[in-house]
Amino acid sequence: MNIDIKNIDWNKVDGMLPAIIQDSETSQVLMLGYMNQEALDKTLSTNKVAFFSRTKNKLWTKGETSGNFLELIFADIDCDNDTILIKAKPAGPACHKGTVSCFKNDKPSSLSILGELSSLIHERNKTKPEGSYTTSLFKEGKSRIAQKVGEEGVEVALACMKEDNEEIKNESADLIFHLMILLENAGLNLNDVCEVLEKRNSKKK
Repeated sequence: MNIDIKNIDWNKVDGMLPAIIQDSETSQVLMLGYMNQEALDKTLSTNKVAFFSRTKNKLWTKGETSGNFLELIFADIDCDNDTILIKAKPAGPACHKGTVSCFKNDKPSSLSILGELSSLIHERNKTKPEGSYTTSLFKEGKSRIAQKVGEEGVEVALACMKEDNEEIKNESADLIFHLMILLENAGLNLNDVCEVLEKRNSKKK
């Protein structure tokens, strides 16, 4: 985990670091907790998010009773070294009231469907259930998959030339779906593509 805990200003936060928990796939804010040094160390060593309960005055791992663990994916300290951002993969509802988020008005971005779809495509590739269109593409192999990506790319271009926005949206959805299948077949996913875009963007800055 690329995080320098030496920079944390524990004195500034009276030994209790605010921790913002965010869904690693949807970017939805799930909850706010507090970590002391022991809770942060346990989080980093176990890859399961742990907190220090100020009301019960004890260390606790999220999900230890409910099973709704938060798998640590990424952590970063803010510019003032007094707040930590945790990106995690939730195993269930993050809120003790049974909701996804403790913040009822914070909804995941519509882009979250890409994460869900990526997981589904990966599962189809592993299990290859009968009757699935995705399964049929994986069984036909990379040539057929590459062909479908090419066909859908042409369909998007044709829809653009027709200036038909509804068709552009539908054909673009088909293109993205088939591109995700191509990436999965190659052992990649959209996160790998996004990393390339991030690197290119950082160079421009």
